[in-house]
Parts: sequence; structure tokens; C-alpha cells
Amino acid sequence: MGLFGFGKKKDKKETEPAVELVDEDKVAAEAANAAAKAESAETVLAEPSSEYVGRGEERGPWDVNDEEVPDYDDYLDLGAYYLPFMQNIELRIKANRATQQVLGSTITYGKSSLEIEAFAAPKTLGLWDDVRADLIEANKAASEVEGVFGTELKLPVNVKGGKTVNTRIVGVDGPRWMLRGIFSGVAATDPDSPETEALNKFFADIVVERGEEPLAPRDLIPMHPPVAPAERKAAAEAGEENGKEHFKDIPDNKPKGPLSQDQQTEVKTTLSRGPMFSEVR
Repeated sequence: MGLFGFGKKKDKKETEPAVELVDEDKVAAEAANAAAKAESAETVLAEPSSEYVGRGEERGPWDVNDEEVPDYDDYLDLGAYYLPFMQNIELRIKANRATQQVLGSTITYGKSSLEIEAFAAPKTLGLWDDVRADLIEANKAASEVEGVFGTELKLPVNVKGGKTVNTRIVGVDGPRWMLRGIFSGVAATDPDSPETEALNKFFADIVVERGEEPLAPRDLIPMHPPVAPAERKAAAEAGEENGKEHFKDIPDNKPKGPLSQDQQTEVKTTLSRGPMFSEVR
């Protein structure tokens, strides 16, 4: 089955991912050096193609208001977007050390990782073309390639210790938002790997919720710590605003460059969780 041939409804809940707040440098190192072999279970295979022309009735990532949006009731709610479940993944939350503001998330799967960020975009124009041009201008080693999600970027990134991590950067424009995925490890270098196929599908299954708050283009869409489906249901029954309290605190720190936003993090040892999630310390 191709990447974009999903049905609307999801199967029952899969194996629970681990949730952890970690240092950003550790994420980059693990993306380059992870040795655990992934066991792909019931993975829908992706077929890289230059024919991708953006989101459509059968193509994700999705917007909450899309007519054919998947049923995301059992997804993990991070405020700006909802993450689907997949077996054998580990979830890390990226937060500002000083403010504890959540900035994004990273999925680790086998020897691969996927960093996910959602940005506000203009009402009438897409943002990915401009962001991609900025990345190329700022990084002479960057190169454009045609991939599963249209025009993507290949970009080697130098990390501490003198190592170089090969990354593959994807951007998808939605209604007033852009979802960016930074793939590293096997998922950045081997398009035929089961890890690549699985993370491509994971990214395409994400559901974005832009909200109605005023945000300038390239502002990060506000996020909050993970809210499990059971917690979201309990909040709804209690009359709360569907867990979207994060929109009360619009961030002031817009990214200062294509990859240079403040991503300082600290390790957290406690995290509110629902029955579907476990905590790693």
C-alpha cells in the first residue's frame, strides 16, 4: 500500500510509547549513534514519489477541519498537533530551559528520529518555499531533492564531538500553518528502509490544530505537555476547553533563523501521564 492510501478510521490502540523530556544535544547524538534495531509491525509502506503536490483529500499531514481528517480521538495531544500511535517508538518533548515552554517533539524509532515543529503561516500563501530558500542560503551544504512530500532538503548538520548528522528536512503547508519534520539517522539516508517508510507514514498521519489566536508567520504554534486521550476525555466531561489552555500563553520568542531557535532543554523526572503512557527516567 502506498503512503497516502490510508483510511479515515484508526485501528485500536497500539503499544504505548515512552515519554521523556531530554537535552537537545542528546537527541542529536542518539539520532547519529542509536544501535537498537526496530521491529516494524504492521507498517504501511511508503513509496517515494515526485508527484506529491501537497495535502489533499487522501494526503496528510492533516488539519483538524479537513473533511477526511483521520479519527484522532486516540492520538496524543500536544496542543499544536496530535500525534498518532506507532509501535516501538520513544517520544521526547523539547522545552525551553528557562520558561519550560514546550517547543516541539522528537520521535525515535530504531536508528532513526523525526523532530516535529508546527509554525504559523500566512492566510493565502504557503511558508515552506520561503523556509527552504532560507535554509539553502544559510547552509551551503543543503541540497534540494524530490521525495515523498515533494521538494525536500538534504542537510548535513555538525554536532558536538565533531560528528556530522545527515538530516532530511520536510515541510508541508496547511491552512495557516506549516508542519516541519527533520528526519535523521536511517530515515534521512535510506529511502527504502522500513524505518523511513514508518516515519514517513507517522508524519503524514499527524493532525495539526492551528487555533484562532493571532500569530505572525514563522511563530511556533503554542504547545503544551502531552495530554493522553483519557485525560482529554475527562477534561471534556468536566467542561474544560478541550485541553487548549496553552493558547492563553502565546510565545514571544519567534525563531530567529531557519534552525536557530532557542531549543535549550533540561531533563525532567516527572511528567503527568494517562493510563496509555509510561515514563522513562
